[in-house]
Amino acid sequence: MSNRFPGLIRHAVLTLDVVFLNLLMLISWHTVESIDRFPVIKHGYFWMALNVSWLLIAWIGNLYHGKNIISFELLSRRTARIYLYWSALIIVSLFFVQFYQLPRIHIAIILGGYAMLLFINRLIYLGVYSHFKQSKSLMRHILILGFNDRAKQLATYFETEGMSAKVIGFCEAPENVRELSNYPILSSMDKAIELSKQYQVSDIYSTIAPEQNLDIYKIMEQADQECIHFRLIPDFSLFLRCSMHINYLGDIPVLTPRKEPLSDISSRIKKRAFDIVLSSLVIAVVMLWLTPLISLIILIESRGHVFFIQQRTGRNNKPFGCIKFRSMKVNKDADAKQATRDDDRITKVGRFLRATSLDELPQFFNVLRGEMSLVGPRPHMLKHTEDYSKLINKYMVRQFLKPGITGWAQVNGYRGETKTLEQMKGRVEHDIWYMENWSLWLDIRIIFQTIYITMKGDKNAY
Repeated sequence: MSNRFPGLIRHAVLTLDVVFLNLLMLISWHTVESIDRFPVIKHGYFWMALNVSWLLIAWIGNLYHGKNIISFELLSRRTARIYLYWSALIIVSLFFVQFYQLPRIHIAIILGGYAMLLFINRLIYLGVYSHFKQSKSLMRHILILGFNDRAKQLATYFETEGMSAKVIGFCEAPENVRELSNYPILSSMDKAIELSKQYQVSDIYSTIAPEQNLDIYKIMEQADQECIHFRLIPDFSLFLRCSMHINYLGDIPVLTPRKEPLSDISSRIKKRAFDIVLSSLVIAVVMLWLTPLISLIILIESRGHVFFIQQRTGRNNKPFGCIKFRSMKVNKDADAKQATRDDDRITKVGRFLRATSLDELPQFFNVLRGEMSLVGPRPHMLKHTEDYSKLINKYMVRQFLKPGITGWAQVNGYRGETKTLEQMKGRVEHDIWYMENWSLWLDIRIIFQTIYITMKGDKNAY
């Protein structure tokens, strides 16, 4: 399938979604009689809010991303998720602004009708995509040079990725073939161009490097002359023993041992904006009245400061002052020893604060100051970072990110005391997985999981 096709489909789906939403607004406006009492200017605000909120949530959720577009199942699941978030946002917003004066039937028509129109648009997409996928004019015929593990992976990719591509077969010398193939092994590589013309091949993929076979250079030149796209698949397994990811600095290829979505500036802006908005909301709505109350209770029970500020390891291994409500008696082991079950250092009010995670609330100030994020690897004491970095491979990789109030490891059972080295290894593995798979929706999911676990009661919270 043409590389431009997913882009055309993406723009078509996006355009129809927006057109359907605005068409629904017009229909509802002209059919609901009591809506005329609502001021026209507020109609405009509501109209704008619907469009902007849909586009914003769809953008954050990557609804129209190329990888989602080429799969009907992925597109449908993500559409349903985005629609639920959008509907919830609209319903909640109605209670905080003056749109609540709109007739309920108007809201019901928009929310219910838009779900139906989204479903219809996805059916249209499925029909159009299926038609073009079967179209011979868009079908790409693929010839693969070499018969090795990389070549078989490539053939499997074309089979499973929903692309309109047909693998004609492989070109490999008979003496190098030692197993059966799902696709025919047509000939040796010296006849690749001749076979390409015979089978109307549009793309040749070579899993053999020119350094391994100098004939590849000749085939590349011949492919250009015949208007056949030639693509080289590098195999780094000969000199690299771990999976690598390739990025580009202009035309310069750069190999990295892992994906890092937050290395992209736009992703960092999204995450930082989310941190600022939510932490400011928590500070304004919760902490302004709760902090004096908790402070008074702490001071009544034991002497000492209300807040406990401890140096912990931050992003890029830089220490920062992590703020918590003091939950222990003042003691000399605070910076070296983890809290344990039935720890006699913990005060009565401190035990409640730790069980409900209220002791972590001041860390929203750390978030606002940019030292922490809402979600990320939990910050460890400096001594623990020094000790475990010598014992666990890739331990320091987790320090590429800002530490978080909660994290992927914490919602998967790795909260609190780490009694064994294996528990810390599990925490590090989860932190690295989070770094490699970050998305704003993953942050939102972790926050909701944290709230649920806290309300249910976490056995590791002590």
